[in-house]
Amino acid sequence: MPSAPPPYAAAITAGGQSRRFGQDKALYRVGDAALLYRVAASLDAFAPRILIAPAGKYLLPGWQTVPDLRPGEGPLAGLETALDALDRTDPAGRWLAFAAVDLPHLTPGFWTMLTRRAGAGMQAVAGLDATGRTQPLAALYHSSVLAQVSSLLDGGERRMAALLERLVVAQVPWQQIASSHPEVYLNLHTLPEQPSGAD
Repeated sequence: MPSAPPPYAAAITAGGQSRRFGQDKALYRVGDAALLYRVAASLDAFAPRILIAPAGKYLLPGWQTVPDLRPGEGPLAGLETALDALDRTDPAGRWLAFAAVDLPHLTPGFWTMLTRRAGAGMQAVAGLDATGRTQPLAALYHSSVLAQVSSLLDGGERRMAALLERLVVAQVPWQQIASSHPEVYLNLHTLPEQPSGAD
């Protein structure tokens, strides 16, 4: 299994209420495992591992559950929570692999691809999708960006894209990602329709 060079931490944001999905998205099964466990498996090489979710909601061995500092404020607030928790345990600073819980095709190899682009002077590493848009919900963020995240939230900004606009970002071209991970950015925003006649 590919491994990420230290120091890399990981976080999954699973604190949303799944309103559009219609049921608990994190526990929805894709293939042989729930979304939460599929995403977590892709991040096994990282430590510490932080799960942004209400206390006691999920059992995920090896992960520290931390409740959202700003419940209901979206993934940017989840990133703030993860970076804050990381800062409390490792104030010297490190990189954080940050993932949304609804990306079932994340793999260790994808994260290794991103870590290879992290370097001095960079504040984030993110891939481009097929349309050329930067994808912030499966990306690396340096712990030094916590103050910028908090500043945006304090000002009423909730878009992850607004954060990336402020950061020095190493971008991974879609052609490189697609060659080995063509489905990595396919997410589950809504519950897939069941085939006609399904129970």
